[in-house]
Amino acid sequence: MSPGFDIDALRMIVTSMEVGSFARAATQLGRSQSAVSMQLKRLEEQAGRPLFARHGRNLVPTEAGEALLSYARRIVELHDEAAAALGTETKGAAIRLGLPQDFFEDVMPETIARFGRLRPGLHVEVMAGRNAVFEEEVKAGRLDLALAFFAPGRDNPGLELACLPLSWFAGTDLPWPAGERADRLPLVLYDHPCLFRQAALRTLDRQKIAWRLSLTTPSLPGVWAALQFGQGITVRTAHRVPASVRDVGVALRLPKLPSIELRMLTRSALSPASEAFRDVLNEVVRSLVAGASGRSEGRS
Repeated sequence: MSPGFDIDALRMIVTSMEVGSFARAATQLGRSQSAVSMQLKRLEEQAGRPLFARHGRNLVPTEAGEALLSYARRIVELHDEAAAALGTETKGAAIRLGLPQDFFEDVMPETIARFGRLRPGLHVEVMAGRNAVFEEEVKAGRLDLALAFFAPGRDNPGLELACLPLSWFAGTDLPWPAGERADRLPLVLYDHPCLFRQAALRTLDRQKIAWRLSLTTPSLPGVWAALQFGQGITVRTAHRVPASVRDVGVALRLPKLPSIELRMLTRSALSPASEAFRDVLNEVVRSLVAGASGRSEGRS
């Protein structure tokens, strides 16, 4: 007789991969570690082979475990989607989205609002992070979809949604801190690694323009706030730039910057709900980001 895998046990191994350990999964799911161990043992008995092997202090999936995890993610998602459709409370996020902070004020709320009208009641979990993190999380199946920036290139993963020009930005009043040397450009940038940071520094170095780091931060609102208080210059796209920040590239005779690609990453096997969310996200980004960029370039 084929094994009847328990949905709670499948959710447990999926969660353990998402949070990094079975101990943390037990805490998140409100179970004891002994209960989690029993669930894992039962799954291995049903599968008829080891699903996890010890690697140092951690348990890592075997080849059979990886195969079961792939199915388990889809089973849990479909289970939660069916429960939501029937008005039953679910324990997990139906859709997991990775999103740069650039799109939190327009793309995220517009996408969720449109999707909510199509699939009411489904839970969307949004993660802010870096491009390299998003790519790895999608590959591992811990995110269903993500928007990520990439340097233009043929081998970039995912679907290209827009190619956006980069510009130099500063506050409207002070292009750099009072008393700053005129021959050294003060920069406000994300901390490493960051494609915008790399584009800025490589462009300046190629033109032999002296610079210094005035402020580094992992926060986009932090970058905008620093510019508004005259702490230096940054490199971003023109998407959702605050009114108190302006493009200073021409005024300061700064070199032309490269463009940057915005791409959608999706994991290999999406649930029907995640596929519907992907389509809505595609439409919203092409309207609010790619379309707006084209209109902006047409006006310049």
